[in-house]
Amino acid sequence: MAARRSRAGAWRALAAALARSRRPGDPGLLDQLSALPRLVVATARGRYTGTSTQRLALMALAAAYVVSPVDLVPEAVFLLAGLADDALVLAWLAGAVLDETSAFLRWERTDGAARGSRDSRGSSRGETVEGHVVV
Repeated sequence: MAARRSRAGAWRALAAALARSRRPGDPGLLDQLSALPRLVVATARGRYTGTSTQRLALMALAAAYVVSPVDLVPEAVFLLAGLADDALVLAWLAGAVLDETSAFLRWERTDGAARGSRDSRGSSRGETVEGHVVV
């Protein structure tokens, strides 16, 4: 019963994240996916504090789990039940990616742009191209 609730919660989170990504004026799915590498770099360098390296690591582990060939064994043995765990992890991952990249893109437009092209030490981070800082 608890597994059923967590699956439903993961699907609701994914649906909510997809709905938020389709609001007028918000970035599209391609923009969000292309922001993922910038999000990782900015978080690793400590410039962006809207997420943690632990959450990014969980997202990477979830992606690795879904594409892992070791995970094919449950699918071969349990058929649909084996696919359910992948669906649950994939739903969480998609929702997390959409949520994190949306927040990051908002940060880039406001706080990130307000800081200009200088990091906390005052050194230049690079030039701005189409509203994004190139490192």
